[in-house]
Amino acid sequence: MTPLPKCSAPAERALQAAYIDTLEQLATYTKQEISALHGVGPSVLLVLESALHEQGLRFTDSEIHS
Repeated sequence: MTPLPKCSAPAERALQAAYIDTLEQLATYTKQEISALHGVGPSVLLVLESALHEQGLRFTDSEIHS
């Protein structure tokens, strides 16, 4: 299991409150669901999306880029 990247404190608290501790867990959510969490803004979404991409993962609603 891959830990989440370092994010802002509010974003980390929001993800912890949603019981999301790893990138693999994060990849089971849509981008919209994560962005709806209080404390998760556009810059945090970019960090999370980049970390997912590095592990070959993506949000469930992300398009597959060939």
